[in-house]
Amino acid sequence: MFYNQPIFFERNRVRRVYTGGRLFADFFGDEAVDGYFPEEWVASYVHALNKDSTDPNEGISRIEGTDIYFDEALKRYKSEMLGDKAELGILTKLIDSSVRLPIQAHPDKAFSRKYFDSSHGKEESWIIIAARPGAKVFFGFRDGVTLDDFKRAIDGSEQKGYPMEALLNPIDVKPGDVFYIPAKFVHAIGAGCMLLEVQEPTDFTIQPERWCGDYKLSDKEMYLGISPENALDCFDIGKKFPAPLETAIVKEEDGLICRSAVNDSITDSFKVNIITLDSGSYTFDKQACVYVVTEGCGKIKGDGYERDIAKGDYFFIPAAAASRYCVTGSLKITECYS
Repeated sequence: MFYNQPIFFERNRVRRVYTGGRLFADFFGDEAVDGYFPEEWVASYVHALNKDSTDPNEGISRIEGTDIYFDEALKRYKSEMLGDKAELGILTKLIDSSVRLPIQAHPDKAFSRKYFDSSHGKEESWIIIAARPGAKVFFGFRDGVTLDDFKRAIDGSEQKGYPMEALLNPIDVKPGDVFYIPAKFVHAIGAGCMLLEVQEPTDFTIQPERWCGDYKLSDKEMYLGISPENALDCFDIGKKFPAPLETAIVKEEDGLICRSAVNDSITDSFKVNIITLDSGSYTFDKQACVYVVTEGCGKIKGDGYERDIAKGDYFFIPAAAASRYCVTGSLKITECYS
């Protein structure tokens, strides 16, 4: 069965209301154009909350060479796929935006339980993969910004081009930068950032800014059906968090360096490691783990199985396959799990 070896997926570019994706050309080999499919959802069992969507599988990955969707496989073969985990517990994405995204925050678990009947909020993390000239993110309110300031900016954002990002701290980015975005923390991805995002498995975003580039958001897209007054409880005005983060070496041996980007000291929702291989090998010993190759090339080997991998490839290691396969080569690979 497919769960006895690494699981690869069909490509899964997801529609959004903003444009991007040109930087996917170097990463995936896609056409170098910006369009309305600026996100690739990786090993996803999460449905995308797109306006007027009629596709029940929108955003959900399909296992390579089959007609089986990942959410179905996780339910049908739960113990083989997840081991003793109740669920996978993460969503991994590649995002490339050609415009600044709306100022936003994501719910914590308590907010999600109250308004969305969900046990997950949307803590998230970013690793910058590539950047266009001038790329930056907007991260946390500037010192002295008040809730009244924010409410006035929300009103002002009805006017296209209103500089709402002036309330936030701009941070220039470069490949390799790591950010953790707590729940209820205001932020926005700026134009020109291609990043790998690891997050809790929801698509909940509160974005009380009327315009996303040239697209005018509806109230439902801004507030997800919550009243504007209640939705603003999703923003913690005074919340601060350092950025970018320093990674720490957790394992080093000949030809191998493993760095922790996000760990238990930051959040209990997910973990992210960055593995750099030169001449060594790395065994996939974690159950129910998602891997994304971000640089270089190599091979996966084990149990009579061998497959070439290179930048842009991604896959899932089921519980039934953990510790039975390793990767060799000269590459950088991101390890994501809950």
